[in-house]
Amino acid sequence: MTNLSVPVAGCMRWGKWGANFATEDYRKIIDDCLENGITSFDHADIYGDYSTEAEFGEVLKQRSSIRSQVQLITKCGIQLTTNPRQEYLIKSYNTSRDHIIASVEYSLRALGTDYVDVLLIHRPDPLMNPIEVADAVDHLKRQGKVLQFGVSNFLPHHTDLLRKYIQIDYNQLEISILNHFPFTNGVLDHCLLHGIKPMAWAPLGGGIMNDDSHPRYRSIIATATALAEKYNTGVNQVFIAYLLKHPSGIIPVLGTTKIERLQQAREAVNVDLSREDWFKLYIASTGEDVA
Repeated sequence: MTNLSVPVAGCMRWGKWGANFATEDYRKIIDDCLENGITSFDHADIYGDYSTEAEFGEVLKQRSSIRSQVQLITKCGIQLTTNPRQEYLIKSYNTSRDHIIASVEYSLRALGTDYVDVLLIHRPDPLMNPIEVADAVDHLKRQGKVLQFGVSNFLPHHTDLLRKYIQIDYNQLEISILNHFPFTNGVLDHCLLHGIKPMAWAPLGGGIMNDDSHPRYRSIIATATALAEKYNTGVNQVFIAYLLKHPSGIIPVLGTTKIERLQQAREAVNVDLSREDWFKLYIASTGEDVA
């Protein structure tokens, strides 16, 4: 299995949907990531209205020597109604064989690379034909254009449908101090059972540090602050360590434009929460003692 860095740098907000990075900005944050041991970058064909991959790819095209140092993740399966895709009449899902192959070919051209390390199906598709998906991915793997395959936001029954026909290596899910449900709804159990590596998007709880209106804000922040002091670290490191404690080996994907946030997530690798401290955070998040 491809070794992804902890954390993975999420690129969704680097372009049009967020910071509007120029090529020099992309170059700087990529260099900063590599200097800090963060070598994996998470994309999707739709990010930035189908523009972010190409903007990121300008750096790879100018500096092809770094391709061997990085791991590229991309996702496909969502069709957006936007200027570059005026043929799409409504936002919808498409996991047909032809669409998957065409999407990967687009991402490869945009990123300026011959292969992606990981391809994910972005969302469960009610019309998904698992045989078509497997055929498309097998085709891309045989060509060396996709090394590993996974899904995103899939529940166990969605994943099992595909697993009958093709190996699933990853499932990218929303998991955080706020979205704690994967710990108990069977999704992470399913990952452990079948050797699927979970990735966590929004692993810092979607910015709870800046949202004092959340009903659990005070209890979560108070608990995390006390633990940060105990472990001589920061609150964000504690939030990431909370995920890293799980035996499934959750890989956090930080959708941030700030290298400091990525550095904090990197530092969390060295924070080994005790079992009781983990449950302190869990109870602060749920608002209830365990039964």
